[in-house]
Amino acid sequence: MSSVLYDIPGPKAKRRNLIFSAVFVVLFALVAWWAIKLMGDTDQWVWAKWEPFLTADVWTTYLLPALANTLKAAALSMVIALPLGAVLGIARLSDHRWVRAPATFIVELFRAIPVLILMVFANEYFSQYWSLTISSEVRPLYAVVTGLVLYNASVLAEIVRAGILSLPKGQTEAAKAIGLRKGQVMRSVLLPQAVTAMLPAIVSQLVVILKDTALGGVMLNFTELLNSRKTISGFFGNPIPTFIVIALIFVALNFALTSFAAWLEKRLRRAKKSTGAVLGAGTGEEPPAAHLNAGGVRGSFGDGSGGGGT
Repeated sequence: MSSVLYDIPGPKAKRRNLIFSAVFVVLFALVAWWAIKLMGDTDQWVWAKWEPFLTADVWTTYLLPALANTLKAAALSMVIALPLGAVLGIARLSDHRWVRAPATFIVELFRAIPVLILMVFANEYFSQYWSLTISSEVRPLYAVVTGLVLYNASVLAEIVRAGILSLPKGQTEAAKAIGLRKGQVMRSVLLPQAVTAMLPAIVSQLVVILKDTALGGVMLNFTELLNSRKTISGFFGNPIPTFIVIALIFVALNFALTSFAAWLEKRLRRAKKSTGAVLGAGTGEEPPAAHLNAGGVRGSFGDGSGGGGT
């Protein structure tokens, strides 16, 4: 028995997969045991090194303010990069070369430059030309946000462009058949469907934004989570426990972000089912007929027909 995408494994394949899974679990357990033993041999499990994280002063003085800066930089970058990426992605699909060419140049340029270089360049730029307007205290925040926006907006532009192009051409043809202009087709037909298909990739890029704020702490002395480990480990002499605690905080933040995105995606899919809207390509579900009533024309977007009834 087989599905559209793959053959359902038979008895031998199931046994082989079970053996591989067992071997992986054993190897993982051995590596974990080795890491735990190595930390024990170097006195990393000593209570004195973990006790500071159970005191309020360490959290209120170092970790929580650093977490606030991390969330501030990530939130600002997301709020700016998402609409900018959408605009650039749609501009790359324009029929007008004077719109498409600059957008393509911007996307390809900043997508090819490492985000750390963009942060350092932005910091130097603000230091040289905006020193009177932007103080040295907030300059690292501006530099981090600028670098994250330039890079991630370019990546998001490609996600948006690919998501729109993945939709069946019949969607556009049916919309044009009832007299919708290109802007109306993009706004009312293509984007609402593409959002659901693009959401997993968009969320993955938002997670990248959140994690890349740590680059500002390493290079620009931006007081975010990773940067706070210098002061904490300097006071208490516990760099490894500090790294572990900060890593767990990042894991919790990213898990919360991805969980919210998964809930939002399910909600969008349920809303599209209840309204009869067409689901994006690759959902694995049969798209229902989306009926348009404009000028007496009624057709199905799913099969690309514009309909012919009056």
